[in-house]
Amino acid sequence: MSEGPVSSSPNGVPDLPEGIMEELASRLSRDDAPFLRHLPKQLSLQWADASDNRLGYTRFEFDHHELFRRRRLRGSPGPITIALHPRLKDDQKLYLHTLVHELLHAAGLVDHGNRHSELVNEIAPAPKLSESPVLRSMREEVIAELPEQSWICGECGHTWQRRRISLPQRCPKCARPFSSR
Repeated sequence: MSEGPVSSSPNGVPDLPEGIMEELASRLSRDDAPFLRHLPKQLSLQWADASDNRLGYTRFEFDHHELFRRRRLRGSPGPITIALHPRLKDDQKLYLHTLVHELLHAAGLVDHGNRHSELVNEIAPAPKLSESPVLRSMREEVIAELPEQSWICGECGHTWQRRRISLPQRCPKCARPFSSR
């Protein structure tokens, strides 16, 4: 896929990148992904509600008992909807990563196991924080909601603005292991 915004079809739904289904088919066995062959007929893409806190989700119309039965009998999963958050429109790498993640669920890999993670990272690796405006904005939103907006070194008293979610390892001034007062 090229860089830049994600394209949508004329009716406003997200586009399925060309060749993505073939890429999945080449890496998945029928046992891994029993629903893959049904996706061209059963899958629909849509934009999720902007207030949703997930980047994407996969919704099957049938309950998990019926899906388990259809998986075992190698039947059709019925209608499947993948909804992607609209903020992904401006972040092509994260869009593709999220779409592949959800397509694997739709194909039948419903657990977030090692196989699922390996496939997503092989087909569409997650962008680095520096490459993703969406990930950067999400980090800023989380940091803004945290109670500590700055750190104070317990050794030298140096104060600096918080830019990370995790606790700092060392003070940037005295380089001693970080300890708060």
